[in-house]
Amino acid sequence: MDIDLTDKEFETIWINPENKSLRGANKKIRLRLLEFETRANDEAEAMTVFDIAKFETKYFRKSSDKNNVKYHFDLAIQKNMSNDKIGTAESYKYTLNSLAVFIDKDNAKEALSKIDKLTFDTITADWLKEYEKSMLAKGRSYTTIGIYTKALRAIFNNAIEANDISIDIYPFTKNKYRIPKSKKVKKALNAKQLKTLFGADAENENEQQAKDFWFFSYASNGMNFKDIALLKYSDIKEDKFTYYRAKTFDKTAEKTAITIYLTDFTNSIISNYGNKDKSDFVFNIVNSKDTIQTQYKKIKNFTRLVNDHIKRIAKRNDLPNDISTYWARHSFATNSLRKGASMEFVSEALNHSDLNVTKNYFAGFEDEAKKEFANSLLDF
Repeated sequence: MDIDLTDKEFETIWINPENKSLRGANKKIRLRLLEFETRANDEAEAMTVFDIAKFETKYFRKSSDKNNVKYHFDLAIQKNMSNDKIGTAESYKYTLNSLAVFIDKDNAKEALSKIDKLTFDTITADWLKEYEKSMLAKGRSYTTIGIYTKALRAIFNNAIEANDISIDIYPFTKNKYRIPKSKKVKKALNAKQLKTLFGADAENENEQQAKDFWFFSYASNGMNFKDIALLKYSDIKEDKFTYYRAKTFDKTAEKTAITIYLTDFTNSIISNYGNKDKSDFVFNIVNSKDTIQTQYKKIKNFTRLVNDHIKRIAKRNDLPNDISTYWARHSFATNSLRKGASMEFVSEALNHSDLNVTKNYFAGFEDEAKKEFANSLLDF
């Protein structure tokens, strides 16, 4: 606030019951104070449940922030960063940058400054359709568009929940704008391809490391690379290790422990690449002294390294060139079914929340399995 008063001045201007006699500068100050009081009352009354921290945030911000898209994006980014959800925060940043470029298609350098003025009431169904059209023209996929528009929808919901904007301007309804849905294709190597990759020669240490960690993931029920990086020696007990998926930490109150039984192969990977100091993480990808942000960057870089070199091996051996770390998880799942494992077993192994998630996960695989079955009917 821009008013500085002594105790005596404050008493004269605000507390003194004879304030009607105020004149000149003192009268202007009292009117200004009344504006502060009115705004404070309005902000407090707008809150369903009063929270002093939220009240202070709303009261001391600019009045235009309520309808400002970037302001609410920044709030979401800060919240996720403080909760160590670095990936989610990054996703919001990418979305904001994409919206900024769309606002000023011809001058990307000025776009980031113009995003400061973007308001929620500007983003209509027609605006979103134009944004989608612009993204497609740049060669972006419906999957990417879906990710960005879902992030924007979450920001809308946050602003509505905070009573900063009216639900009447919400554009994400079936009669206005529908977020595009694309069928996620779960790609996997079949048994013959897995055998080829496993036996493929590595031309350098990076390729050998990439292949070893790819198959460590595959042999550990499709273990996510972030979970591999965060695996600790204390998680290992005799012939197995137990961990909780990092991906599920903020999604449900109840966490399910995942148990993976060690094999000669997975034991050899731990032996070859494991830290000598067994008081910390198993693999030298991150360490306990790293900040969450540093861990995020290191895991991202390691995953990128594996993807880069596993693709090189695949290319030399006539395997799919778009193979990645995700393929290890999908390959484990589909080959488990091919070997006769039940859908329930695979669902538990993948740590899915329910069987329907697993069934959606295998969309497309069933048709392939039916085709293989049909071709084998006369194979007596």
